[in-house]
Amino acid sequence: MANDSHYLLLLGMLTCTGVFAGLLYLVKFSLGPPVAEPGKDVPAESGRLAVEPAWVRYHVHYYGFALLFLCFDMEMAFMYPWAVVYKKLGITALLDMGVFLLILFLGLVYTWNQGGLKRQ
Repeated sequence: MANDSHYLLLLGMLTCTGVFAGLLYLVKFSLGPPVAEPGKDVPAESGRLAVEPAWVRYHVHYYGFALLFLCFDMEMAFMYPWAVVYKKLGITALLDMGVFLLILFLGLVYTWNQGGLKRQ
């Protein structure tokens, strides 16, 4: 019975979200089309005209580091509460942690494959 109430709550939240999104679309369409203003589409940086075009491609070097940080930081954030309740939950907690660590391991393998562990 308790699980049914959780699903009903989730369904209610999804319904409310859909109704809210629909209301936002109605408000947008009731305000009319957007007004074109001169200079509105000109790229600017800190109040000045941009020196370079806005659509310059650049390589993000810190992506691998961010992914590694996320892997190891999330691991520690989740393992401590898991260690506290491990004896209460038993094998279910062990399986949950196994799946979580597998996902983090896949992130580490992906970063390694992309060259994120190479010294630059």
